[in-house]
Amino acid sequence: MRTIPILLTLSLLIASCNSNTSKEKVLPKIAIAGIAIESSTFSPAVSHVEAFHPVTGDVIFDSYPFFHADSLNRKRANWIPTLRGRSLPGGIVTKEAYESMVTKTLEMLKENAPYDGLFFDIHGAMSVVGLDDPEGDFIKRIREVIGTETIISTSMDLHGNVSQRLAKHSDLITCYRMAPHEDALESKKRAVDNLLDRIESGKGKPEYKAWVPVPILLPGEKTSTRIEPGKSLYGKVAPAAAQEGIIDAAIWIGYAWADEPRNHAVVMVTGDDKEKVSQTVEQLASNFWDVRHEFEFVAPTATLKESLDMAISSDKRPFIISDMGDNPTAGGAGDVTWTLHKILERPEFQSVDGPSVIYASIPGPEFVKKAIEIGVDGKIDAMAGADIDDRYAPPVRLVGTITAIEHGDRHAETEVVVKVGSVNVIVTKKRKPYHRENDFTRLGLNPRETSIVIVKIGYLVPELYNMRADWIMALTPGGVDQDLERLDYKRIKRPMFPLDKDMEQPDLSARLIPASHE
Repeated sequence: MRTIPILLTLSLLIASCNSNTSKEKVLPKIAIAGIAIESSTFSPAVSHVEAFHPVTGDVIFDSYPFFHADSLNRKRANWIPTLRGRSLPGGIVTKEAYESMVTKTLEMLKENAPYDGLFFDIHGAMSVVGLDDPEGDFIKRIREVIGTETIISTSMDLHGNVSQRLAKHSDLITCYRMAPHEDALESKKRAVDNLLDRIESGKGKPEYKAWVPVPILLPGEKTSTRIEPGKSLYGKVAPAAAQEGIIDAAIWIGYAWADEPRNHAVVMVTGDDKEKVSQTVEQLASNFWDVRHEFEFVAPTATLKESLDMAISSDKRPFIISDMGDNPTAGGAGDVTWTLHKILERPEFQSVDGPSVIYASIPGPEFVKKAIEIGVDGKIDAMAGADIDDRYAPPVRLVGTITAIEHGDRHAETEVVVKVGSVNVIVTKKRKPYHRENDFTRLGLNPRETSIVIVKIGYLVPELYNMRADWIMALTPGGVDQDLERLDYKRIKRPMFPLDKDMEQPDLSARLIPASHE
């Protein structure tokens, strides 16, 4: 049954009674909250609260252009921002970090309750020590504070996981429709717009929420929407959501590098037309299942040796190599040194006259400390990397000239460039992804004029993708190994494609999820 938020209903009645004395529009009261991270349980890394850079209060508005002070959405409600924490992908989150952020959120929600709505901005792939389905736990505890009448609109990454518990306590739910996530802000705004529209129209919660678990577990590097079949599959989502009687539709690929029962693909559709909602969710789930064998890596893949051989012999500049196994933006520790060891062993790179190379990057806080003491243009001989993940290689010895030291980056804090032969190695105090041209140029590096650029990443984000002259993805080891069959899954639901290639046709019928107040 559809419900209209009690607070807004009472406010409207009061406003009506006082219409002769006040013509002010009564605005709905909506809270904002969320914690976001991708957590690999196959990495020895551990994520602490500092990694989330949690903020509270009005500064949260700065994260959303559609909440600018003069924006329409900002004026459509009385917004109550609580806590927002967002971390780079990493290892499993400590229970202490999780509880500290959740507890603070709940305290702030209590202070300003009740609410007409809540914008719940999460990723959906957080793992916490000793706790399954953290996002499901978080939203359930939010419900215990704000009640079941408040409309919650949940915004997620398409690599998140949607448990039945999360689906039940979310009234409206959506996720990105692009990978790389060029529509991230658009998707978050859609979650907010849907929430405002349902409150302002008086329609309240959707009549129906349909959820279908799809037993597929694939890495993002095989499900990019740049290429088929991901491009066409996700191309069906917007038209499905635009149908009469449908509020939104979404497909979650899920997160492949965590070993929990909820880790698998999901399709959800919300709306007021039961038949349309059920048919649409089943059609999208069937479309997904039917193309499961067609998913391939978004770019050619090879061993690291083959990748380096190709790059060295190529006349295209820059030739970009994705060092995928330790990708910090998928949950890798970021300090695996295996690839860098192999690069420095190559005779082609041991002279300053060899092919120019940028390697981004390797954390080494002690190396950085020593480099600061020595200064730019000084010679350094020190170890870096493998403080956290030394399963594949030990710390790497870097002997070379310091060409740059930069302070102040949000993630790295301090960055050092050391030239070892023809290789410019970026060493950071803390791990950092290198996604933008400015990440390199601020260090005095010119990636466009460099022969080979090697980045710890999977599929290339737009700036790197547009910069590349050629590109290959190296199948390297790490906490986010792209060869899922090498991972020691113990707790995911089986059978699961592609781990169980010959599995029978799964049940892809619509599961109608009860409303949050039922």
